[in-house]
Amino acid sequence: MNITDPRIEQKIPAIWRQAFRPMFLIGSLFAIICMSIWALFLSGNLSFTPYGGMFYWHGHEMMFGFVGAILVGFLLTAVQNWTGLRATHGKPLIALFSLWLTARLLIVSNLLPLLWLTALIDILFLVLAAALMAQLVLKVKQYRNLIFVPILLLLACANGLTHLSVLLADPSFYVWGMYASVAIITLIMTVITGRIVPMFTANGTQTQKVPNLAWLETLVIGSTLLITLIYLANLPAKLPKLLMVSIFIAAALVHGFRAIRWRPQVTINTPLVWSLHLAYWFIPISFVLFAMHYWGLNVALSSALHGLTAGAISSLILAMLARITLGHTGRPLTPHWAIKYSFGLIILAGITRLTAQPLQTSIDLNIYIIAAIFWITAYVIYLIFYWRILTSPRPDGRPG
Repeated sequence: MNITDPRIEQKIPAIWRQAFRPMFLIGSLFAIICMSIWALFLSGNLSFTPYGGMFYWHGHEMMFGFVGAILVGFLLTAVQNWTGLRATHGKPLIALFSLWLTARLLIVSNLLPLLWLTALIDILFLVLAAALMAQLVLKVKQYRNLIFVPILLLLACANGLTHLSVLLADPSFYVWGMYASVAIITLIMTVITGRIVPMFTANGTQTQKVPNLAWLETLVIGSTLLITLIYLANLPAKLPKLLMVSIFIAAALVHGFRAIRWRPQVTINTPLVWSLHLAYWFIPISFVLFAMHYWGLNVALSSALHGLTAGAISSLILAMLARITLGHTGRPLTPHWAIKYSFGLIILAGITRLTAQPLQTSIDLNIYIIAAIFWITAYVIYLIFYWRILTSPRPDGRPG
């Protein structure tokens, strides 16, 4: 491990010693604020006009503000383990975080003379993160992990599309960019879970690791990549509906088979593991909903999309935050007892949002607000018990 001088490391405030620290901490806090504002807006108790309007702001900031921060924090932390080289920390990390924060402030303030600057700074965050990651991977010629660099750049392109919708006053770019970004994140989840879930399941439950089947991994990643390419190319409306149904059903089947092979039943007593399994199941379920929509059944496309966002992405992020925060700060993988309730609440939030469309017509309650409350509470619990860990030095004295 090519680590800097320990004396220099000790002079750096703990929060700036590794990318996951500020990105997980402030990213989660930011998401709680955004979701709270959204719930107040839905209830009619708040009204303001951010960059792009409220509906744009909610979708964009949850995807590129929250998810973007968590993804960058994860990748710029993982790359140190992958390469053995000291990853982004100190002043470069402060600069990267400041770029992210500046974009968030510009978007919420909606300064009309600075619209182009707002877009540029927001897109630049992902581009710079890709560059910081690429330089380490290329330095050790670890080309296997280079895959995440073009993925980050594609995510930056999708973000650019959403900004074009504001700059050109054309909502179609927003839809294109948002669906493309969700597909890209789903592809990232598919690749990463294939690497970690079997290993974490074996380690956490003290059982034998389930070996990956090469043909199954090819089908799982290949079908998800195909869906991603379709949305990147903005082709869903141009392709035959039957083809879209077939692709989503095939993807759901191989994802479901993969999830069953991972033996979720052995994880009942291990919250850090069963949370990953439950989060993953939202992917095949959402793909089935996409297929039902394209088949012409009464399933809104937004419900299928939220199965991936409020379901898979949100719950997988929380499960990973709880584990990575402990592991990368040199602490035992034994979370506080309350964390299992945050896992349960985020799963419940995803299920509630997934069923909001049919329930809303039969129950005289705003189901969307209930889902938001579950979501907010889950992440508040995480912050309560992990704030100190994220802002404190490692107990073993190691860097990071």
